[in-house]
Amino acid sequence: MKYFAALSPMKDEQKSAEYRAEHLEFLKAQAQAGRVLMNGRFTDGAGGLVIYQADSLEEVQGIVKEDPYVVNGARDVEIHEWDMQTTYTFEK
Repeated sequence: MKYFAALSPMKDEQKSAEYRAEHLEFLKAQAQAGRVLMNGRFTDGAGGLVIYQADSLEEVQGIVKEDPYVVNGARDVEIHEWDMQTTYTFEK
């Protein structure tokens, strides 16, 4: 399994607001299917980031093409394979 970072810069704020619920339902379904590791918006309004789990870039490209944000022109998308090395746990 490989990881892919999908950056989704804001293209149209009005469309983004209009299709937000559909986009979140889409991501929820992808997470339930084991294809989304994590996701979130950038707090400055610039867009968001989704970390996908898949076997190939082509698989992720196919998934992202179905995202309501992409389908409806609310966001652009840029996908990069991500070589996640490790996760850290810090004690307080």
